[in-house]
Amino acid sequence: MTVFSAKEFDNHEDVLFFHDKKSGLKAIIAVHDTTLGPALGGTRMWDYQNEEEAIADVLRLSRGMTYKSSLAGINLGGGKSVIIGDSRTEKTPDLMEAFGRAVDQLGGTYIAAEDVGTSVTDLEIARRSTRHIAGISEGNSGDPSPATAWGVFHGLRAAVEFELKQKSLASIKVSVQGLGNVGYGLCELLKDAGAELIVADLNEAAVEKAVKNLGAKAVSIDAIYDQEADVFAPCALGAVLNDDTIDRLKVRVVAGSANNQLAEDRHARTLTEKAILYTPDYAINAGGIIIISHEGPSFDREKAMQHVAGIHDTCLSIFERAKREKVTTAEIADKIALERLERVRNEKARLALAS
Repeated sequence: MTVFSAKEFDNHEDVLFFHDKKSGLKAIIAVHDTTLGPALGGTRMWDYQNEEEAIADVLRLSRGMTYKSSLAGINLGGGKSVIIGDSRTEKTPDLMEAFGRAVDQLGGTYIAAEDVGTSVTDLEIARRSTRHIAGISEGNSGDPSPATAWGVFHGLRAAVEFELKQKSLASIKVSVQGLGNVGYGLCELLKDAGAELIVADLNEAAVEKAVKNLGAKAVSIDAIYDQEADVFAPCALGAVLNDDTIDRLKVRVVAGSANNQLAEDRHARTLTEKAILYTPDYAINAGGIIIISHEGPSFDREKAMQHVAGIHDTCLSIFERAKREKVTTAEIADKIALERLERVRNEKARLALAS
């Protein structure tokens, strides 16, 4: 097991391991960067094959949260947590309370929210042990999934506008991989906008629901990469854009909610070489963290969702700058995020010297 020598390690501030024998909790919390504020990120529960896989995941995801917050212009840092185990059979109230105690040990440096394998209800249970939980229904934003879907919808719309020169989504064909809360919510928005849907998910009930309610065409998990469509929307787990799958894509745009869609950084260049416009994942899927950043006594959902809709303009600016500078959209997204981080670090250093 390695951390400092892991390729995903990026000068993380904290990587902490927690174990609670009674509940069976095995969790890792990674705080990547708190330059902009306390690190906020979701809690993923997944049946990882081994500890190395869990470490790699939490390191990549926490780094992505730093860049996501920076690019979105909000004052939160980047963090993430993973719980090792099968969420369908091993998750219990005792385990989530133990996770809350783990979060509390960080004293507010890390704020947890829901993610794959956890729900708002789970985080409400964790909140019995800590106040450092966000995105729950207690008078605040609640489940961030609708906001994430809303942001992906607007980012996808920007990609279609830029690449296909079409402002309307009417008759645009979108192949959606993953019909969880965000993926299905995105499908509903796309259907309302007149798009045609091709869907795939391991959950047969979710697929049947999309076919029945949204008129979607269903294909197998593997066949989703081979569909002739305008847009491929990966909305499941990461690393789905790799040497094999990119070669199979028959689309002009990639725009979806999944984190860490590129198996390796070089795959952004591979997509560009295939004339496929890649919408950087942490730019398009920032809706959840944006709406959570609005939480507080004066929370205004309409104002927060307007902020989320601004993902359209953020993505357009990335596409335009990438075209001007003749680099990939992924490189530009990183550059914009790092530029803001550097400005804030310099300002903090200047203020520290002045005091």
